[in-house]
Amino acid sequence: MKPVVWLAEGLGLGRIPFAPGTFGTLLGLPLYYALAAVLPWPVYLAVIVVTLPLSAWICGVGATARGEHDPSSVVWDEVVGMLVALTAAPAGWAPMVVAFMAFRAFDILKPFPVGWLDARMGGGWGVLMDDVVAGVYALAVVQILFAWRPWA
Repeated sequence: MKPVVWLAEGLGLGRIPFAPGTFGTLLGLPLYYALAAVLPWPVYLAVIVVTLPLSAWICGVGATARGEHDPSSVVWDEVVGMLVALTAAPAGWAPMVVAFMAFRAFDILKPFPVGWLDARMGGGWGVLMDDVVAGVYALAVVQILFAWRPWA
Protein backbone atom coordinates (compact mmCIF):
# COMPACT_ATOMS: atom_id res chain seq x y z
CA MET A 1 0.00 0.00 0.00
CA LYS A 2 1.24 3.47 -0.85
CA PRO A 3 2.04 5.65 2.17
CA VAL A 4 -0.39 8.32 0.93
CA VAL A 5 -3.23 5.77 0.82
CA TRP A 6 -2.33 4.70 4.35
CA LEU A 7 -2.57 8.36 5.38
CA ALA A 8 -5.85 8.82 3.47
CA GLU A 9 -7.19 5.83 5.38
CA GLY A 10 -6.27 7.44 8.68
CA LEU A 11 -3.23 5.26 9.45
CA GLY A 12 -5.45 2.23 8.94
CA LEU A 13 -8.42 3.41 11.03
CA GLY A 14 -10.52 3.76 7.90
CA ARG A 15 -10.32 0.01 7.40
CA ILE A 16 -12.16 -0.72 10.64
CA PRO A 17 -15.32 -2.45 9.40
CA PHE A 18 -17.74 -0.41 11.50
CA ALA A 19 -17.94 3.40 11.83
CA PRO A 20 -14.68 4.20 10.00
CA GLY A 21 -15.61 7.89 9.81
CA THR A 22 -15.98 8.03 13.57
CA PHE A 23 -12.57 6.45 14.06
CA GLY A 24 -11.07 8.83 11.50
CA THR A 25 -12.59 11.75 13.39
CA LEU A 26 -10.99 10.46 16.58
CA LEU A 27 -7.60 10.61 14.85
CA GLY A 28 -8.12 14.36 14.55
CA LEU A 29 -8.11 14.77 18.34
CA PRO A 30 -4.43 13.98 19.09
CA LEU A 31 -3.40 15.89 15.96
CA TYR A 32 -5.41 18.90 17.17
CA TYR A 33 -3.93 18.59 20.64
CA ALA A 34 -0.38 18.53 19.25
CA LEU A 35 -0.93 21.50 16.93
CA ALA A 36 -2.90 23.61 19.40
CA ALA A 37 -0.21 23.09 22.04
CA VAL A 38 2.40 24.86 19.92
CA LEU A 39 0.47 27.17 17.57
CA PRO A 40 -1.69 30.18 18.37
CA TRP A 41 -5.11 29.70 16.79
CA PRO A 42 -4.59 32.12 13.86
CA VAL A 43 -1.46 30.18 12.82
CA TYR A 44 -3.28 26.87 13.44
CA LEU A 45 -6.07 28.02 11.10
CA ALA A 46 -3.55 29.21 8.50
CA VAL A 47 -1.87 25.79 8.55
CA ILE A 48 -5.23 24.11 7.89
CA VAL A 49 -6.12 26.50 5.06
CA VAL A 50 -2.70 26.33 3.41
CA THR A 51 -2.68 22.52 3.54
CA LEU A 52 -6.20 22.08 2.09
CA PRO A 53 -4.83 21.38 -1.42
CA LEU A 54 -2.54 18.71 0.05
CA SER A 55 -5.46 17.21 1.96
CA ALA A 56 -7.60 17.19 -1.19
CA TRP A 57 -4.80 15.38 -3.02
CA ILE A 58 -4.47 12.82 -0.19
CA CYS A 59 -8.23 12.18 -0.28
CA GLY A 60 -8.20 11.95 -4.07
CA VAL A 61 -5.37 9.41 -4.13
CA GLY A 62 -7.16 7.35 -1.48
CA ALA A 63 -10.44 7.43 -3.41
CA THR A 64 -8.71 6.50 -6.67
CA ALA A 65 -6.95 3.59 -4.98
CA ARG A 66 -10.35 2.26 -3.87
CA GLY A 67 -12.04 3.06 -7.19
CA GLU A 68 -14.90 5.00 -5.57
CA HIS A 69 -16.00 8.65 -5.37
CA ASP A 70 -15.86 8.83 -1.56
CA PRO A 71 -15.02 5.45 -0.05
CA SER A 72 -15.74 4.99 3.64
CA SER A 73 -12.15 3.84 4.18
CA VAL A 74 -10.83 7.29 3.22
CA VAL A 75 -11.07 9.22 6.49
CA TRP A 76 -8.47 11.97 6.08
CA ASP A 77 -11.39 14.28 5.27
CA GLU A 78 -12.84 13.55 8.72
CA VAL A 79 -9.48 14.35 10.31
CA VAL A 80 -9.41 17.72 8.55
CA GLY A 81 -13.06 18.41 9.39
CA MET A 82 -12.33 17.78 13.05
CA LEU A 83 -9.35 20.12 12.94
CA VAL A 84 -11.60 22.80 11.46
CA ALA A 85 -14.22 22.22 14.16
CA LEU A 86 -11.63 22.77 16.88
CA THR A 87 -10.21 26.05 15.53
CA ALA A 88 -9.88 28.54 18.41
CA ALA A 89 -11.57 26.11 20.81
CA PRO A 90 -11.02 26.83 24.48
CA ALA A 91 -8.71 24.45 26.30
CA GLY A 92 -10.16 21.35 27.88
CA TRP A 93 -11.93 18.13 27.08
CA ALA A 94 -15.46 19.57 27.00
CA PRO A 95 -14.93 21.61 23.78
CA MET A 96 -13.26 18.58 22.18
CA VAL A 97 -16.21 16.33 23.05
CA VAL A 98 -18.74 18.91 21.82
CA ALA A 99 -16.76 19.45 18.59
CA PHE A 100 -16.57 15.69 18.03
CA MET A 101 -20.29 15.14 18.55
CA ALA A 102 -21.31 18.18 16.50
CA PHE A 103 -18.96 17.33 13.66
CA ARG A 104 -20.15 13.72 13.48
CA ALA A 105 -23.78 14.88 13.49
CA PHE A 106 -23.22 17.38 10.67
CA ASP A 107 -21.11 14.90 8.70
CA ILE A 108 -23.78 12.20 8.95
CA LEU A 109 -26.90 14.37 8.52
CA LYS A 110 -25.30 16.52 5.80
CA PRO A 111 -27.38 19.72 6.10
CA PHE A 112 -27.13 22.15 3.20
CA PRO A 113 -24.61 22.73 1.71
CA VAL A 114 -22.76 19.70 3.13
CA GLY A 115 -24.82 17.13 1.22
CA TRP A 116 -24.97 19.37 -1.85
CA LEU A 117 -21.16 19.62 -1.97
CA ASP A 118 -20.82 15.89 -1.40
CA ALA A 119 -23.08 15.16 -4.38
CA ARG A 120 -21.67 17.75 -6.80
CA MET A 121 -17.93 18.03 -6.29
CA GLY A 122 -15.61 15.45 -7.76
CA GLY A 123 -12.13 14.21 -6.99
CA GLY A 124 -10.28 14.84 -3.79
CA TRP A 125 -11.93 18.24 -3.32
CA GLY A 126 -15.32 16.53 -3.42
CA VAL A 127 -14.23 14.06 -0.76
CA LEU A 128 -12.81 16.83 1.41
CA MET A 129 -15.07 19.87 1.17
CA ASP A 130 -18.27 18.43 2.62
CA ASP A 131 -16.29 17.58 5.77
CA VAL A 132 -14.70 21.03 5.86
CA VAL A 133 -18.17 22.62 5.80
CA ALA A 134 -19.43 20.15 8.44
CA GLY A 135 -16.37 21.23 10.46
CA VAL A 136 -17.32 24.89 10.05
CA TYR A 137 -20.83 24.11 11.35
CA ALA A 138 -19.35 22.25 14.32
CA LEU A 139 -16.94 25.14 14.89
CA ALA A 140 -19.93 27.49 15.14
CA VAL A 141 -21.56 25.19 17.71
CA VAL A 142 -18.39 25.08 19.82
CA GLN A 143 -17.84 28.81 19.65
CA ILE A 144 -21.45 29.67 20.49
CA LEU A 145 -21.71 27.12 23.27
CA PHE A 146 -18.47 28.07 24.97
CA ALA A 147 -18.81 31.83 24.46
CA TRP A 148 -22.24 31.82 26.11
CA ARG A 149 -21.98 29.72 29.24
CA PRO A 150 -24.83 30.34 31.64
CA TRP A 151 -23.47 27.60 33.93
CA ALA A 152 -20.13 29.42 34.46
